[in-house]
Amino acid sequence: MKKSRKVVSSGLVALLAAATLAACGDAPEEDTTDSGSEAAASDFQPCIVSDAGGFDDKSFNQLGFEGATQAAEELGVELIPVESNSENDFGPNLESLVGQGCDVIVTVGFALASATKESAAANPDIEYVLIDDSADGGDDGATFDGQADVENIKPLLYNTAEAAFLAGYAAADYTKTGKVGTYGGMPFPTVTIFMDGFKQGAEYYAEENGKDVEVVGWDGENGSFTGGFEANEAATSTAKQILDQDVDVILPVGGPIYQGAITAIQDSGDDIAMIGVDADLYETDPTTQDYVMTSILKGMKVSTYEAVLAAGNDEFDFEPYIGTLENDGVGIAPFHNFEDKVDGGLADKLDEVKAGIIDGSITVESYLG
Repeated sequence: MKKSRKVVSSGLVALLAAATLAACGDAPEEDTTDSGSEAAASDFQPCIVSDAGGFDDKSFNQLGFEGATQAAEELGVELIPVESNSENDFGPNLESLVGQGCDVIVTVGFALASATKESAAANPDIEYVLIDDSADGGDDGATFDGQADVENIKPLLYNTAEAAFLAGYAAADYTKTGKVGTYGGMPFPTVTIFMDGFKQGAEYYAEENGKDVEVVGWDGENGSFTGGFEANEAATSTAKQILDQDVDVILPVGGPIYQGAITAIQDSGDDIAMIGVDADLYETDPTTQDYVMTSILKGMKVSTYEAVLAAGNDEFDFEPYIGTLENDGVGIAPFHNFEDKVDGGLADKLDEVKAGIIDGSITVESYLG
């Protein structure tokens, strides 16, 4: 499915990129100026819109943005990015990008699913890449087994329960108090799937090794949530409530809310380890390096890059992408500064558990709905 792509000058694209970061803009008039340079024009326009976390969240918005930017650079075009400050911006931001002649639009996050499906249905000649939702028409979140019910959407999905299982196993091995904890931003399926895997991994370790380990903050159905994805007082107070229950390993799930956990750890004065999500926090936010034991990784940068690159090369398909441990779409980061703090045999044991998950001998309950 392709539309006739219009020529947009690179200078105009650069101006639009700056303008759309501040607000939704009107569709520009076509620039017919001949600059005399082959790089002055392109027939492909990639675009991306964030959720309320913004592209500097050190997490999934940033990863999606980096992947789309890398693809645009390789294609020799400029990406038009638009940030959302709240869910009220989703629809207007997408309408703005449609008006700016976008050929592919990446929407970052489960929260954008409804607005993405509405925009895609109204603009069947535009290709959409929806991160963290299958767009299969369900009311209870994404699933791993459905094609998008709007045919011009490609879902990018990640079975993060598998990677979180490894992190839960590592946390259970590391804890000295016998209590590990987790909390989320909001109870979206793409948040709770981390918490599910973490809980299962900790419980698997406890059963296999005869160690009493309690998971605080998530019982499989209900848990602790901040009510949003901002690094605010709620993020700090929620983390503090978890730590006050004698937890010495904590997993915050929800972009910037990890900053609240860092504050709570610093205030406690205790030796507490944190586990990051989406990106390797040790790398994306060096201020966390004394606290981050590992991170649960989502290969969003690579999968977004590949989707945008395929669109630019007229090789786009709408089959859902599912990141797993087997295809390296999810995983866990190195222990970095905790290398000397964790048990010497833990890395090898995690390799065994990973192999068991891949071959099916270890079952991980994985779902997004």
